[in-house]
Amino acid sequence: MKDIIDDLKQLFPNTDLHCHLTTTSIKPDGGFLTLRSVQNNSATYPILISEVKNQGTNDQRLKEGKPKQSKGNAIERLGKNLIGLRTALLKENIFPFVCFGYGCDFEEDSTILDRVSTMAMFGKLNKTYLYNEEDGQFNRGSFYFRPEEWTVEEMYDIMKDIAERAVLYYFSKYREDNFINSSN
Repeated sequence: MKDIIDDLKQLFPNTDLHCHLTTTSIKPDGGFLTLRSVQNNSATYPILISEVKNQGTNDQRLKEGKPKQSKGNAIERLGKNLIGLRTALLKENIFPFVCFGYGCDFEEDSTILDRVSTMAMFGKLNKTYLYNEEDGQFNRGSFYFRPEEWTVEEMYDIMKDIAERAVLYYFSKYREDNFINSSN
């Protein structure tokens, strides 16, 4: 988080930015996939930020004769990461974030889906949003949620699409030769 704040201070020098511990980090479950500049080795550009959230054990608990638990823990943790990641990418016109959620808490009649929709800035679920909309006001990201677990193939196809389009965005914005070593 300290690195994010250091970058933001350069972009927004008049804004008060703070974290409590310099060792705190944001680590999405699926991690980061980045491009690295060949002209400035310390510069990296995220082409994919991914999360997977399994939420909902009440179906299993009921089978075991146990009472229901409250809903929402995995989604609340997702919200914290999402705020930090959105803020870190304010200077870009894309938000290459995707979260795959599954479990009984994501049944069609679950109020948890509205929590996810709120995090998606009221965008549709199960749809890819890469480019920011309305002059950057809506940097939604992509949220794929359902009761059934996502297969590796399903997640791969969606993540590959986001990463490929993000690469094209960075090539266009910062020039392709910033990322490709022409001496090879």
